[in-house]
Amino acid sequence: MGVLSVHPLPSPSNPHFSGFDFTPNSCRPRLALFSPSPRRTPLQIRRFSAPEATEDGFVVVEDDLHTLLEVLPRDLRENLQSEPRRDQLLEVILDLGRRPEARFLGESGGQYLRDKEISPEELEEAQKSLGEFGGDNRAGIEVSGHVDMVRDLLEYTESILFLGRPGVGKTTVMREIARVLADELHKRVVIVDTSNEIGGDGDIPHAAIGGARRMQVPEPSMQHRVMIEAVENHMPEVVIVDEIGTEAEALACRSIAERGVMLIGTAHGDRLANIIKNPILSDLVGGVETVTLGDDEARARRSQKSILERKAPPTFPFLIEMRERNYWVTHRTERSVDMLLIGKKPLVEIRKRDGQFKVVVERWKTYDGDGI
Repeated sequence: MGVLSVHPLPSPSNPHFSGFDFTPNSCRPRLALFSPSPRRTPLQIRRFSAPEATEDGFVVVEDDLHTLLEVLPRDLRENLQSEPRRDQLLEVILDLGRRPEARFLGESGGQYLRDKEISPEELEEAQKSLGEFGGDNRAGIEVSGHVDMVRDLLEYTESILFLGRPGVGKTTVMREIARVLADELHKRVVIVDTSNEIGGDGDIPHAAIGGARRMQVPEPSMQHRVMIEAVENHMPEVVIVDEIGTEAEALACRSIAERGVMLIGTAHGDRLANIIKNPILSDLVGGVETVTLGDDEARARRSQKSILERKAPPTFPFLIEMRERNYWVTHRTERSVDMLLIGKKPLVEIRKRDGQFKVVVERWKTYDGDGI
């Protein structure tokens, strides 16, 4: 389950309600809204993998296309249910007095869903579907998200590193995992939130992270220090870090892992090979060193005398390549790195969703990524 958050904007019967902008996120649609404005700025419900705006008070939502469509007027819902590009739906905008518009991933501009403009009655009905708004002008409903793709791995209590291109949903996964580990698996979870993308930038963390605690970072260059402080001062069982990108942060991750704390993190890179070849981040997967073999050993291995080997145990025993929103490649890091370093393809798990969006796990599949 995730959280769907909404802010009302002005309308005739509710001076704080004027429109919606519904957006799917990196797995299925999500919602986020802007705070009330006397100028009738559209209310936005949009899907995303990481919060972007903070000044306008927009907050996160997660994620179910079906749940999002249920909030829409019936004709718009039926239109989108038959839309061939439904899986690429990025956002649906409902603004008072304007035509409803859908936007899709990878396309500029939008597509009007009908010629008739959005009426005050339709906005009121959408508001009723979302339920009562709290004092912070937000409403929430539970929806399913990404975490079922890795729920079984979380119970191993071993560290997991997520890779993927921008926009594929890495930060959204961090948020959901934080909530599940804290609220369902009853772990002591601390989020090191450098850019406020996981827990929001308010004094009170967003409800989407559940009971996880959040440590904000004054400057990005201080992230590694706050990571160590989290372990030394707050006794977490799990530390969650988004966007590991420096050598100091990689070393901090190893220090935390060596203390027996589970890590959930994301890093810059699209494939495992990217991390192996990156001298700054390769320590996350064990690092690489050149070893010179003796003549007998080289002949026995049928290899050159100078070879590459993994230097140490990986900081993250599991590594997941998020290829698409609903298609992930899962590595047992140690085994995959060793195989790639000797020029062979490792066996991996493919985690994906079928036509009914149920999780399907295919084990012992030959890796299709690049070698070293």
